[in-house]
Amino acid sequence: MATQKHMGRNELIERLTAQVGNKDTAIEILKKRGHLDKDGKYTQAGMIRNMMTAEERAKDRASKKTGKPKTAFKYNPKTNTAKLKG
Repeated sequence: MATQKHMGRNELIERLTAQVGNKDTAIEILKKRGHLDKDGKYTQAGMIRNMMTAEERAKDRASKKTGKPKTAFKYNPKTNTAKLKG
């Protein structure tokens, strides 16, 4: 779901909740990804993701997928995705 809510740092759970429409679902997704432990507390990886903005996370996803540097991408907040510049 496209949303412009919770785009800043320290809003990982809130951002995903806005995207999927349910906080419990968002928490389960983050547990499966390894960003939250079984008690719902941030793991080391989760703390790193939580400190990123939505833009930084999108560029990180695109960089990991393509192997290109994060600086090679331009962020689109309307779609919460990053595409190669140019």
